[in-house]
Amino acid sequence: MSKRGMRRGPPAHPRPIELRILAIESLDSEGRGVARDEGKVVFVEGALPGETVEAETTRRGASYDQAETVRVLHESAARRAPPCPHFGLCGGCATQHADLRTQMAAKQRWLEDSLRRIGRVEPGILLPIVYGEEWGYRHRARMSVRGLPPPRGALVGFHERKSSYVADMRQCDNLPPRISRLISPLRELITALEMRERLPQVEIAVGDKVDVLVVRNLDPVSESDAAQLRAFADREGVWLWLQPKGPATAAPFHPLCMPDLDYTLPEFGLRIAFRPTDFTQVNHGVNRILVRRAVRMLDPQPGDRIADLFCGLGNFSLPLAASGATVLGLDGAEELGERARSNAAANGLTSRASFERADLFELDEQKLAAWGPLAKMLIDPPRSGAAELVKALPDAWPSRIVYVSCDSATLARDAGILVSIKGFTLAAAGVVNMFPHTTHVESIALFERPAQDL
Repeated sequence: MSKRGMRRGPPAHPRPIELRILAIESLDSEGRGVARDEGKVVFVEGALPGETVEAETTRRGASYDQAETVRVLHESAARRAPPCPHFGLCGGCATQHADLRTQMAAKQRWLEDSLRRIGRVEPGILLPIVYGEEWGYRHRARMSVRGLPPPRGALVGFHERKSSYVADMRQCDNLPPRISRLISPLRELITALEMRERLPQVEIAVGDKVDVLVVRNLDPVSESDAAQLRAFADREGVWLWLQPKGPATAAPFHPLCMPDLDYTLPEFGLRIAFRPTDFTQVNHGVNRILVRRAVRMLDPQPGDRIADLFCGLGNFSLPLAASGATVLGLDGAEELGERARSNAAANGLTSRASFERADLFELDEQKLAAWGPLAKMLIDPPRSGAAELVKALPDAWPSRIVYVSCDSATLARDAGILVSIKGFTLAAAGVVNMFPHTTHVESIALFERPAQDL
């Protein structure tokens, strides 16, 4: 029998249990309680600020220790019973045992600490936290699959915490209820497929009119499997795609024709179409609030030329254009530029929004100047940030930057460059709670410097 997906047994010689009483001061950026014991920092799984816990030491290090909560001796008012039965095993969430206010306060502190420690900057204003629905918010997800021989059923879910094993899941409350309900039927389907051991993942993309499941198939699909996949799609009301190789190979399987996969930005009268393997924000509700805040902070005016760097599908470009500005969207992926142009055409914005391909990690001032002058910029980079880009900014422009970040450390690094080298001030910054119950910190920052004649 294949051992994939099976758990290891206990060690032959269990280590002795070392218990200690710890007072928890804060949460670290992995959602662990932080305590101090005899001058050393201790990171405690399952503990919350203000609590006193009995904890088992799991690792001793030169500069810090790690421990796990065994018993809560004094409980925080912020503690709650995790609603998900898989919490603690599944690695998708880290802080369900804390109420939402505590989660958001911790993320705000992590952002402030990163800006101060890494960038050596402080925002003039701390913005109110952007937040939305606590549950059912996740409109994109990549679920791993372990197809095991009978009589064991397939596993479909996220990885276990700090492990490559697939969690044995039956639900995920972060997904919309109709998608969470599909996990058990998906397990039954994959268990019955001939290719169950050659199907490593299922990607989920939820749109306003259709739900898509992209099945990653390492081998061609047999007639028997094809019939079962079609029956599943019809029965569950989803659009099935197959992806034999990279994301570009993903294509509709059944039904062959369905409504566009898209989302809306109602405040701007926009509908944005996307492929299920494209990058989009996972939380459509919070994305709407984030876009609104970014546009207001940039304050687009008729006649403004604004650059949207790492523009993707046009999530920010098109609302800026709809507000009256002329927008240049730049991204390194040509296929995303093509979809951004299609979205501009579909929304009647071709005259105010143009899109070009550019390697934004290899820019210098001369290359950037070819697109200028640009009074304002929106920068929405991947986790690695935009260090080379901000170093390449000319002295004369832009006068205002809105920086949307999915990694507070690289935001802080780039903020340091903008403030100490490029003459900007960090006017405002705040957290965007795009991923409740996780330690992922999305944030938005406004940088300003005196405008010059262009």
